[in-house]
Amino acid sequence: MKNANSIKQSPAFVPESEILRRRDVRDLLTFTIDPADAKDFDDALSYTKQEDGTFLIGVHIADVSHYVLPGDKIDNDAYERGTSIYYVDHVDPMLPEKLCNNLCSLRPNEDKLCMSVIFTIGPDATIYKYKVCRTVIRSDFRLTYDEVQAILDHVADVKPLSSHSQATPKLVEALTTINNLAKKLRTQRMAAGALDIEQEEVRFRLDEHSHPIDIYFVQPTDANHLIEEFMLLANRTIATEMGRRGHPFVYRIHDKPDSEKLEKLSQFRRNLGDRIPSQVIEMLTIRAMAKAVYSTKNIGHYGLAFDYYTHFTSPIRRYPDLMVHRLVARHILGERLRNNAEQHDLEEACQHCSEMEQNAQQLERDSVKEMQTLWISDHLNEEFDGAVTSVTDFGLFVQLENNRCEGLIHINTLVPGDYMLFDEKNFRLIAERSGRTFTLGDKLRVKVVRADVDKHQIDFVLAEPAATSPK
Repeated sequence: MKNANSIKQSPAFVPESEILRRRDVRDLLTFTIDPADAKDFDDALSYTKQEDGTFLIGVHIADVSHYVLPGDKIDNDAYERGTSIYYVDHVDPMLPEKLCNNLCSLRPNEDKLCMSVIFTIGPDATIYKYKVCRTVIRSDFRLTYDEVQAILDHVADVKPLSSHSQATPKLVEALTTINNLAKKLRTQRMAAGALDIEQEEVRFRLDEHSHPIDIYFVQPTDANHLIEEFMLLANRTIATEMGRRGHPFVYRIHDKPDSEKLEKLSQFRRNLGDRIPSQVIEMLTIRAMAKAVYSTKNIGHYGLAFDYYTHFTSPIRRYPDLMVHRLVARHILGERLRNNAEQHDLEEACQHCSEMEQNAQQLERDSVKEMQTLWISDHLNEEFDGAVTSVTDFGLFVQLENNRCEGLIHINTLVPGDYMLFDEKNFRLIAERSGRTFTLGDKLRVKVVRADVDKHQIDFVLAEPAATSPK
């Protein structure tokens, strides 16, 4: 075992003594798929086609628990952080860089320690069996999402790859097969009742001073879904294995949504139908959902339609995943996990990690909002198209179509000289004399009049004259 107080003494190579304790899968075709600018690679897939027509698909996750032991300084610091925080212009990592980007990063052509779930899966995505084990792997390719998508789209100019290797026929076969399996897994999830809420990711192009010069969106592709489905499968399988055995465990749970909010949303959609832009529907649906949290008390995951679910696949950036790895390792080694005191400590840790995650998410949202406000501060008095995303007693919040910047049209500027009535039940504002009505989902042309970067606040006014707008 490694020195509990210093990762500096951890060797950069994997000693033979540790390899002998693990399943050696270095001979399997193995690869990582990440964004082009990623520095740490904490998950990999392996592929083998077997003689009986089934496939051996391995999901390999960096074994952070081998290097970070309970109670050491790095572990205590990671626990306090709970998660890495991804700001627009930098990352505040949960673990030191030596671990994130070196020892635990599944870089190509290096032996790495992993916790793995290896599936025997049929062409129709039937899971015949699986094995949870501690492994040593050796990644052959470091792939980006764009490279994988190009291969799946049969684009010829994808050589050399990010790992400075060539896209071999075996790799193309592996990616094509795994992509087909992922699509079947996704279809199965949706048929079981999983929610299909998939939002575009807002990205920024920054200048050398970290000032935003452009806003663009990233749409999930088959390459993203490929990774997502097998990570979900691994998370679900681990949780099911541990849950059915009755072990104290860390689950990722998601309660059913508030029925009253859902009914309001359903009524609203019935009233307005196709008038509501899709991004508004997605936003309202998310607002009606309960928050997913960590807990030792399993109630299933409503959004994914899973009876058992956990977070196992990102121990470099999420502390609950590290907790799960430790519990799974003990299970593999045959240790008993029944202890009331331990159960209490786990639940306390779950609550802490849930709080830290929500704090991190708020900081990340604030970072995006700050960059949007910075960007739009360079576009004062310009006009944009947008849609009403929220109706309040003090005005309308409007989200712009081309950049997702959201700002307020104050109630006093909507119909000058008229008194606005707030119809909370029907999400609308009505001008008392003119009858001009503004409703959730309305498409409006607005002009930017103020951008307060410190407060992350943007103010709009209607660009078109109120008198000529439809009632």
